[in-house]
Amino acid sequence: MISLDLTRVPFSRFGSYMAFSMVKGKQARPEEPKLPAGLYFRTIRGNAPQRELFRVELVRRGTVLPAKVTASPTALSMEAEGARATLVFPSPDTLRMRLEGAALRFSLALPPRVFAYESAVPLGNGRWRVSIWPHVHSYLFSSPTGNLAVTAPWKGTKCDGITAEFGPGEGTIEEFQSAPPREPSVQFDAGAAAVEEEFGRWLAHAPEAPEKYSGARELASYINWASVVAAAGILRRPAMYMSKNWMTNIWSWDHCFNALALAKGEPDLAWDQLMVLFDFQDAAGALPDQVNDRSMLWNFVKPPVHGWTLRKMLERNEPAFAGRLKEAYDPLVRWTRWWLENRDSDGDGIPEYHHGNDSGWDNATVFRDGVPVEGADLASYLVIQMEVLADIAERLGKVPESEKWWEESRALLGRFVGHSWKGDRFASPLSGSHRAADGDSLINFMPLLLGHRLDGKVLNALLKGLGVEGRFLTEHGAATESARSPYYEADGYWLGPIWAPPTLFLVDALRDCEEAELARRLSAGFCDLCAREGMAENFDALTGKGLRDRAYTWTSSVFLLLAEGLGEE
Repeated sequence: MISLDLTRVPFSRFGSYMAFSMVKGKQARPEEPKLPAGLYFRTIRGNAPQRELFRVELVRRGTVLPAKVTASPTALSMEAEGARATLVFPSPDTLRMRLEGAALRFSLALPPRVFAYESAVPLGNGRWRVSIWPHVHSYLFSSPTGNLAVTAPWKGTKCDGITAEFGPGEGTIEEFQSAPPREPSVQFDAGAAAVEEEFGRWLAHAPEAPEKYSGARELASYINWASVVAAAGILRRPAMYMSKNWMTNIWSWDHCFNALALAKGEPDLAWDQLMVLFDFQDAAGALPDQVNDRSMLWNFVKPPVHGWTLRKMLERNEPAFAGRLKEAYDPLVRWTRWWLENRDSDGDGIPEYHHGNDSGWDNATVFRDGVPVEGADLASYLVIQMEVLADIAERLGKVPESEKWWEESRALLGRFVGHSWKGDRFASPLSGSHRAADGDSLINFMPLLLGHRLDGKVLNALLKGLGVEGRFLTEHGAATESARSPYYEADGYWLGPIWAPPTLFLVDALRDCEEAELARRLSAGFCDLCAREGMAENFDALTGKGLRDRAYTWTSSVFLLLAEGLGEE
């Protein structure tokens, strides 16, 4: 089993809102001191600015022991001379600990003035209810061996700090909403065996990969498994977060890539990932930009890649999803209509983004001169989405609707090419003036997804522009801003780094265009990055260095899809 780098990848499990991470030293708020480096017990719930709740240390007779911290997908260990602590999550809401030769101390992460109304209440029989506001759940601290000491001096309206020490033996922390559990749900040994078996089943269902990527496959599978949270709060389904680091939400295009990676091995969960944002679709047909167990954000949206995703899910596992298309049809219709009816301010029939965040390419150069922007990618996604609606309508016996969707798809394709093709490239101009910003963004190559729907000269020009060595193509993959552009930035988010979604789109498009060699090059380059750097949010296009969040699920999902494709060639 692989070893996790807890400075990059949290230790958690499927369904849980609890996690552990190694913190190098950071500030929760500018006015607060930095967190001391060390291991922290964290919560993933809600939008609280401070996720680190307790610092975790091995102690012996009051002295902190310098401990080596290691973790596998199913167990975390702290070891010092003559001492060892082993922690497992036998269930999503239960942490079990086995301690030998020392105690394990949980101390409130920051001074009491940072949190408000924290409390530790004795419940009898060595059990304590620990609550830290504004976090929405409480924790039951207990020890079946009776070795638990809690220090929580009361000061006015809250505790003046909380420290809990679990002595040698076993300890338990259980998360609950209002009524604490009466008994621990499972004993340590049985729980450790159960979680190993559960992750083993998950790994067995994950997409296969060539042997050279076996470690990366296990890491990607773990990140996806551990990033799922249970249905709770406003979430009606189990949902895969983008990360349990700090990207602890579901954004309304990220979820599509995770659904696609799950389509073969975990089809029920895959369907939940596709539909989770549609649970929050508003009356106008829009999807929220992001959602978690406590809140939604409506300031932005994300691009309509859902039709493309559904088509690919059907290609990967037709029997699992064909019978569910009726559930998806009306929501997908309303989502498509929303773009056509609400995002065309100049009335030219070309849909537009109102912010870079709407595109998912937040700061791409096509948005340098303002908004709204008629994204070349946006029209392409909608052409495909209307084709998918036509196909679903036909399957559902809605023949007139199917014919209408085909007509609308062809009409948008014609308008888009006539409007946005500039002789040798596509542009994403400002709505109204139709003036395009400076820069050279890969976003304008997303129409490659349209493949042979495009005129041969247009398609060949696109392929030629993409294939210029050193423009977008680097040793590691496709940069999101040309490396030759004056606006290129190594760690510029969408101003250069390699990202999973455009890589997958390009590989899919190139395969459809019979450009197998370039598709394989991009697939192999991306998989090599993940194997070397981990499942980073994005990668430096020139050096390959992993950037930003280092345990990001759309990266792990796209890695699994591309590695599987390489293995099948």
